[in-house]
Amino acid sequence: MRVLSYNLRKNRATGELIDLAASTAVDVMCLQEADTTVLPNEVGTLVLADSTKRNRLGLAVYYREDRFHLRETDTYELKKSLHDRVLAPAHERLVGTLLEDAATGNEVVVASFHAAPLTALNSLRRTQIHAAHAELLRLGHGAPTLMVGDYNYPFFTQSLGERVKASGYDMSLSDRKTYTRYKFFKGHFDFVTSAGLDVRTVETLPRGDSDHLPIVVSADYGRTAG
Repeated sequence: MRVLSYNLRKNRATGELIDLAASTAVDVMCLQEADTTVLPNEVGTLVLADSTKRNRLGLAVYYREDRFHLRETDTYELKKSLHDRVLAPAHERLVGTLLEDAATGNEVVVASFHAAPLTALNSLRRTQIHAAHAELLRLGHGAPTLMVGDYNYPFFTQSLGERVKASGYDMSLSDRKTYTRYKFFKGHFDFVTSAGLDVRTVETLPRGDSDHLPIVVSADYGRTAG
């Protein structure tokens, strides 16, 4: 399974999506900072599973209809930062989609996640990540899970990985930094947490019109899946 994650920088990179979907041959595409009021229902061979409705910086999940059957999908609010309360960029910070693989019968949850910005504390982002994992566990009833997106966590990622692992998830960083716009905030902003899947690679793609670089995750069903 190949999954693309891309923070569109307030929808500026939307025009790249068709070419990206075609050139990467992904099965699922997860977006952050999208204007969901103008997102198309289809991007190449991918169809829209779900998107946030009340966000200024929206989230969306697309999937390959010829590979997966859509079983269930939902959007979720997570604990708000002060930035959220004052500027209201994102009421919902998670979109989770339960898919069934048409070829193998495996069920898998794929989610697009956008953590609170750097103005918030890491402790709040950890709370959001933990709550997001709990929501996805309920959605998939324990099915393998892949959560990708903008974690806004460029510092102390090793400590975060240890905390995530203690809760039953693995964390996988990309092969290169995904955000280099500001001198002091370079790092791995966009990455993956997963459960019940073998994440093989997390490839960082070339820069486009966004300040984030897109990533492509390649993952296999774990030995206990199915």
